[in-house]
Amino acid sequence: QVQLMESEGGLVQTGGSLRLSCTASKTIAGIKAMGWYRQAPGNEREWVGHIISNGSTRYADSVKGRFTISRDNAKNTVYLQMNSVKAEDTAVYLCNVKVPWGDMWGQGTQVTVSS
Repeated sequence: QVQLMESEGGLVQTGGSLRLSCTASKTIAGIKAMGWYRQAPGNEREWVGHIISNGSTRYADSVKGRFTISRDNAKNTVYLQMNSVKAEDTAVYLCNVKVPWGDMWGQGTQVTVSS
């Protein structure tokens, strides 16, 4: 069973930066995309963005230009660099890996943006 282990989130001030990482416990074959979702209290889970095997990335409009997703295949790790954070970025962030047979999820990590 592959596990996705996310780094600890934390508290960051408005306008600040934070980097999250997500590492798979072993190499996953057939990855279609690696990325991130988030869920704020009372809200539905929201797609943040992903990176595919050729390195191409896509982002939700709400984070475009502020967040960057990258991956290190040798380390089985995907990163989420969050810059210029806003109060509305406060949420539990979940790592996601899409494979042909479904989705894998991390346990989630809390990010809180304070003013």
